Amino acid sequence: MIQHTFCKISRFFYIHISKPILFIVPPDAIHSSMIRFTSIAGRVPAMRWFVRLSFKSRRDERLVQNYHGVEFDSPVGLAAGFDKNGEVVPIISVLGFGFGTVGSVTAKHCVGNPRPWFYRLPNTQSLVVNAGLANHGSRIIIKRLGQYKSHTARQFPIVLSIAKTNSQKVVDIKDGIADYVTTVKRAKNENSIKMIELNISCPNAFGGEPFTTPNRLDRLLTAVDKVGTKQPIYIKMPVNLSWDAFKPLLDVIVKHRVVGVTISNLAKDRAKVELKDELPNTVKGNLSGKPTWQISNELIRQTYLNYGDRLTIIGVGGIFSAEDAYSKIRLGASLVEIITGMIFCGPQLVTEINDGLARLLEQDGYANISQAIGVDAAN
Repeated sequence: MIQHTFCKISRFFYIHISKPILFIVPPDAIHSSMIRFTSIAGRVPAMRWFVRLSFKSRRDERLVQNYHGVEFDSPVGLAAGFDKNGEVVPIISVLGFGFGTVGSVTAKHCVGNPRPWFYRLPNTQSLVVNAGLANHGSRIIIKRLGQYKSHTARQFPIVLSIAKTNSQKVVDIKDGIADYVTTVKRAKNENSIKMIELNISCPNAFGGEPFTTPNRLDRLLTAVDKVGTKQPIYIKMPVNLSWDAFKPLLDVIVKHRVVGVTISNLAKDRAKVELKDELPNTVKGNLSGKPTWQISNELIRQTYLNYGDRLTIIGVGGIFSAEDAYSKIRLGASLVEIITGMIFCGPQLVTEINDGLARLLEQDGYANISQAIGVDAAN
C-alpha cells in the first residue's frame, strides 16, 4: 500500500515537475549528475532504506523465477548502458528490479566517443545513443562490484555485460577475442557477478560489429568456452538483422556454452524508424526505446518458436508499461529489461510494471509469470 501510494505521487511529480525541468538540461549532464547522486545515496543506509520502503514491494511469488541457478524476484531488470561502471548497484537493488546489468565493460579503460553521447527524441520516445562503450575498465569495475557490503547488493543478481574495448588497436578479430576473454577471465571467480552477457552488437565502436557473422561468432564463443565460467552466459544480439541473418547466429550460439540471448540492442537504420521529432544528420548514434519495439518483438517471437527449448530470452526495447513488458513475455521473453522507459517515465516505473504484471497474471488466470511465456508466439 505504501509503495502504491508513493508511486502515484512519484509519477505525478516526475512527469509534471521534475521531467520538464530535467529535459531542459542536456541529457549528458543529467546522466552524469544522476549517476553521481545515486552513487553517493547508495552509500547511505538511511537512503537505501527510504528507497526500499518507497519502491520495493513485498516479494510476489507469482513473479519469482529461477533460470540456470539464478533466482529472480521479478522478471524486470535494468538494461546495460545506464550503470556503465557498477556505481549505483546499492540503489538499483532496492528499487524493485529483479536484476541489473552493469556495463558494457571492456578489458581496458575507455573514454568512449566524443560527446555528446545522448540526444532526446521525446515524441518518438527514444534516445539517440553514441557513448561508445565508455567505462573504467573491467578490472576496476569487477573489483568495485565485489566490495559492496550491503546485504541487498550482495544478494542482488548482477549481470556483467562485456564488450571489446572501443579502440583502433582492438579492431583485429584476434585482438577482439582476446579482449573479451580477458574480461571473462576476470569475472569468472567474482561471486557478486551472477550472469555474464557478451555484447556483440554495440554499433558505436571502432570496427563495427565484427562478431555478428557466424564464423567470427563461433571463434569468439569457442575461446570463451575454454575459460569455463561458473556463471551462465547470454549474448546481447543486434536488432538490425533480418530473421534470415539472425537465425544463423542462433545456430552457432546453441552449439556453445551459452544459455540465453538478450534481444536486442539499438536500432541503426533511421530510414525504418517513424520519427516524431526532428533528428539532425549531425547527431551521431543509434536509437533506443520505441523504435526498437516492433522489430525486437518479432525477433523474440521467432527465437522462442525455434529455440525456446534451448535458449532463455531476455526481451529489451520499448518497454514503457506493464502491458509492454507482458507483451514481450507472451511473445517468448522469460525476463525483460528497461532503461529508456525509466528515463521518460520515472524511477517508479519498475514498481508499476511489477504491480501491473501481477494484475495481468491474475486477469489471465496464471499462477506464475512463467505460464505466460510464449503464449502469443505462434499467433
